[in-house]
Amino acid sequence: MKLAWIVTATSLLFSPLSMAQETPASRLDTVIKTQKLRVCSPGDYRPFSLARTDGTFEGLDIDLVQSAAKALGAQVEMVKTSWPTLMKDFQEKCDIAIGGISVTLERQKSAFFTAPYMVNGKAPITRCENVARFQSIADIDKPNVTVVENPGGSNERFARANFKQAKIVIFNDNTTIFDEILKGNADLMISESVETIVQQKLRPGLCAVNPEKPLQYGEMAWLLPRGDSVFKAWIDQWLHLAKATGEYDKIVAQWVR
Repeated sequence: MKLAWIVTATSLLFSPLSMAQETPASRLDTVIKTQKLRVCSPGDYRPFSLARTDGTFEGLDIDLVQSAAKALGAQVEMVKTSWPTLMKDFQEKCDIAIGGISVTLERQKSAFFTAPYMVNGKAPITRCENVARFQSIADIDKPNVTVVENPGGSNERFARANFKQAKIVIFNDNTTIFDEILKGNADLMISESVETIVQQKLRPGLCAVNPEKPLQYGEMAWLLPRGDSVFKAWIDQWLHLAKATGEYDKIVAQWVR
């Protein structure tokens, strides 16, 4: 009798229903069921994500996430956030966060990253006549140099970690921040090398400084819910196939010229 009780209890413990109840639901299942993919983005970072005045978004990350959502049978719902509140808004409101997000160990404490979709790095952008002047961190970190940065992101963290003598000025509008250099209100900005390449084409008079040899190695990825390995596996597989089929390169080429 005792043996029979043990067998019955063990059977219940490892029954399919019991195991299903112990397995936490993935965000992947929720997205498929609701047919909605909630996407957080600061929307101020060319060429990755830019919020238009009409509330819509454009950029290479936007095109990529639209493609991923289509493969999921879902519609994208964009949620505007900011760099200082990115992680909080993502955790409370979104399934995924995009828009030129650098992979950092600090962010990894609170969320998963997808596989990196772009290798990038921090590079200066300055007025073209000053390119030779700002070739290294040591060149920049001087009392007579003013560095402008957007608040709350990896650009500001890089500047504060590496520049102890240079003056660091925080400018809240990341879409017009580069004009501060042209106006003479700052000497340079540190940003992702790919953005410095785009901005030098958008703003004559500005030049990226050695974007092919950035001051710091970096990677771009999307934020996903911490611990959701099922959702991460799907997004990573989608990204792998997008690169293998040429879709990724086609989208990036439209935005990085």
